Amino acid sequence: MTGDAQETFEAFRRAESLVAQRRPLDALAVLAPVLDAEPDKTSVHLLAGRAYLISAQLRRAEMAFRRVIELDPTDHYALFALGKTLQRMSRLTEAQTQLRLAVAMHPDPAYQEALGEVSARISVERDR
Repeated sequence: MTGDAQETFEAFRRAESLVAQRRPLDALAVLAPVLDAEPDKTSVHLLAGRAYLISAQLRRAEMAFRRVIELDPTDHYALFALGKTLQRMSRLTEAQTQLRLAVAMHPDPAYQEALGEVSARISVERDR
């Protein structure tokens, strides 16, 4: 691994650790040069999206997760995370669509629970 590649890898790992520690703003600061160096890496955009979501930068989270899906339409976690982001933005119909896709690709209980929550909220709002 070249020096630049090693530095990029170490920065990515440090940003992952910071996200795990719930320090998203620090993670994003560390991740910024990695995003510049690796603009087409889904893992980098996914990590950035997670950091944006944790820090309630919802528009940026949406953009990051949409970029992952653009690069890899089969990434079920990105669909789930986009659905959760849209849910937090009260864009429930859009969230439901993304969550349905995530569940269809990978019937994870967390995905199914999120879909159920969004569907129930839509139903309640429809009944008002």
